[in-house]
Amino acid sequence: MGYFRNKRSEKQFHRCGELDTAWPKLQQWYQSPLGKRLAEQETTILSSALTDLFGFHLLQLGRLPTNDWLAQSRVSHCSIMDFLPSTPEDDKTGFHGLPDALPIQTDSLDIVVLPHTLEFSLTPHNILREVDRVLVPEGHLVMLVFNPRSLWTFWRWSVGWRKRAPWCGRFLSTTRIRDWMALLGFDVSSMQGYFYQPPVQSRRISQRLGFTEGMGKRCWPFLGAANMIVARKRVTTLTPIRPSWRAQVKPVVSPGLVEPFQNKDKHVS
Repeated sequence: MGYFRNKRSEKQFHRCGELDTAWPKLQQWYQSPLGKRLAEQETTILSSALTDLFGFHLLQLGRLPTNDWLAQSRVSHCSIMDFLPSTPEDDKTGFHGLPDALPIQTDSLDIVVLPHTLEFSLTPHNILREVDRVLVPEGHLVMLVFNPRSLWTFWRWSVGWRKRAPWCGRFLSTTRIRDWMALLGFDVSSMQGYFYQPPVQSRRISQRLGFTEGMGKRCWPFLGAANMIVARKRVTTLTPIRPSWRAQVKPVVSPGLVEPFQNKDKHVS
């Protein structure tokens, strides 16, 4: 796990503050016209991914204004863990907790969904360790992460210093996430980039630039504003160790030769 350690403090990459401060900023941004358009695409790609994943228990870490992300899941029991105190209307489907100290039993969940949770945490590796703990073998992790090398990079550099979400978060590359997954014993089964429009709030301008969606998917698929990553937890198998002892085989003596004398005494008088 030494890869998770960085000489520079994680706080140097974050301008949003702690998770309890950053998450409300992200929730508010998702209510903007740009955030709503992004949420529409995320609802579509999450629905397609969750349709193919099965199990009994699914948990989403982090509540965002879009609450229908889990509607297409075939899992019988879906819940959402919020990082903030739950409102009365959310008590039926969610609860409150910390993502790096999940109040969940070990090996009890089949699917975990992280909707941009890693980018706004000071310790994303601790969250992944907790996800590894609570997932059953062959369980799945579905992540939505902002892309640090996308068409949004210029806006992020120019606006991120103002502590505005989502620009103030620490965007994670797919290469880094792949390395983290490999160290934890996960296999990345699929990756998909999405949302190739410039980050403009005006819906009219966005409609005029709608051609960038199709062009982006064809010409620069790795420059989407965000990525969806699906990983599967590998089953750890124990290799049986055979006993080192063997039946002692008597040496073969050719006919007509005398078998060599073996003195079993340690000292000869």
